[in-house]
Amino acid sequence: MYTNTWKKYLPVIKLLLKKSATAEQSFKLNRIDFEKNNRNRKPACSFNIGLTKGKFNVLTQSAPAKDLVEILMQDEGAKTLLRANQYNISLDSDLVLKIKDTTPVLEVVPGEEEKSQGAE
Repeated sequence: MYTNTWKKYLPVIKLLLKKSATAEQSFKLNRIDFEKNNRNRKPACSFNIGLTKGKFNVLTQSAPAKDLVEILMQDEGAKTLLRANQYNISLDSDLVLKIKDTTPVLEVVPGEEEKSQGAE
């Protein structure tokens, strides 16, 4: 139902996935793209998706969320990013897409790095 809409935005979404390593990214989507695929004047398109190492946890079972997951998993570039990191992707009722990289940062304890190198 929303497959063509997500295909249109795929290049932007991949760019936002890359940029989200430094800060949460957001992008305002065009409401007309979602209205033309739905009979409702104001379609309910909000969702929240959690991704961990390429595994999806769709927190809301909406058609737009399912179609986005399908499009992302069909694209090799997006699939590579999704398998390497953790993301939270959400779409609010104002059609603002937000992408946040939630990959845990490994902290190096001072002195621990030197010990592990000396053991080799």
